Amino acid sequence: MTNIVLQLTEADIARVVQRYQSDQVHRQAPGVIFAAKLPDTAITVYKSGKVMFQGIGASREVAHFQAENIAIKKSSTAKGDTLPEQFAALSVLGSDETGTGDYFGPMTVAAVYIPADQIELVQELGVKDSKQLTDDYMRQIAPSLKKACVHSTLILRNEKYNQLQAKGYSQGKMKAMMHNQALKHVLRKIAPEKPDYILIDQFAERGIYYNYLKNEKEIIRENVLFSTKAENLHVAVATASILARYAFLKEMDQLSEQIGLAVPKGASAKVDQIAAQILTKFGEETLKAMTKWHFANTEKAKKKCKKY
Repeated sequence: MTNIVLQLTEADIARVVQRYQSDQVHRQAPGVIFAAKLPDTAITVYKSGKVMFQGIGASREVAHFQAENIAIKKSSTAKGDTLPEQFAALSVLGSDETGTGDYFGPMTVAAVYIPADQIELVQELGVKDSKQLTDDYMRQIAPSLKKACVHSTLILRNEKYNQLQAKGYSQGKMKAMMHNQALKHVLRKIAPEKPDYILIDQFAERGIYYNYLKNEKEIIRENVLFSTKAENLHVAVATASILARYAFLKEMDQLSEQIGLAVPKGASAKVDQIAAQILTKFGEETLKAMTKWHFANTEKAKKKCKKY
C-alpha cells in the first residue's frame, strides 16, 4: 500500500478538508480531526498538521494539491513491479487515467507509446518534472504531444458511466476495461513494432486488474508492468497522464458552456452548490447526464434544491 504523509499549514489543511467533505467518515483515533474514504484511498488529517494518504490512489490525490502549488513535505513508499534497469530509457507504452474522483465530467484514459529514440523529443516538448503538471501547463503542451506521439484517448461520459454503475460495474472494472482498450488501440497502430514494456499506472493489484477483464475477448498481458507513481518512472506514462487530463479538461469546458456556469472539479461543497443550481434550473435529467450520480454530492445537491 502506498502511504504519503504531508505536513501542511492550517490554511492548506482547510483546503484538504473542503475537497473531501462529501467523502467524510467518522474515525475515533487519537489526534485525528478529519477523515475521508475514497474507493481506493483513505485520507486522515491530524492535529499535528500531518495529512496521511493511504491506498492505491494516494499519489493521484496528492497530485491535486501539488497542482495548486501547496508547499509540501512528503515521505512515501511506492508499490508495484520491479522495473528493469535503465527502464526510463526503454521503448515503453504507458497508460494513465483521470476523472475518477470528480463528480462532474467523465473518466478519461490515455495510452501513449514513446520509443527510445523519441524520449528526448517528448522531454523537449515539456514532459519533465511531474510537479509542473498544472492544468494550465497541460493545456499548453498537450496539443503538441498529441501530434508527436502515437496515442489513444478514451472518454467515458457520465451517461454511460451511470448505466454501467447501475449494472454493478465498479470504477475499478471500468478503468481496467478502458486501459485495456486504449492499450489495444496503440498496439494496433504501431504494429508490427512492439514496445519493450507496457507500464500501467497502478490502481489495482495485478490479479484484481486481470479479474476485472476476465470476460474481455482480448486482454493485453505481454510484458505488462504495474507501478504507482508511474508518471515519474517513464515519460510514456507522464505523457499519458497529460493527454488523459487534457481530454477531461476539454469535456469540463464543454459542460460549462452547455449550462452557462463554470463547472468545478472534484467533489467539494462548491460542487454541491453548483449541482443544486443545475438541478433547480435544468432538472434532474440534465444533472444526471453530467455527473457520477451515485456520488454523495447528488443527495447533498437535492437537499440544497427547493424542488426536493
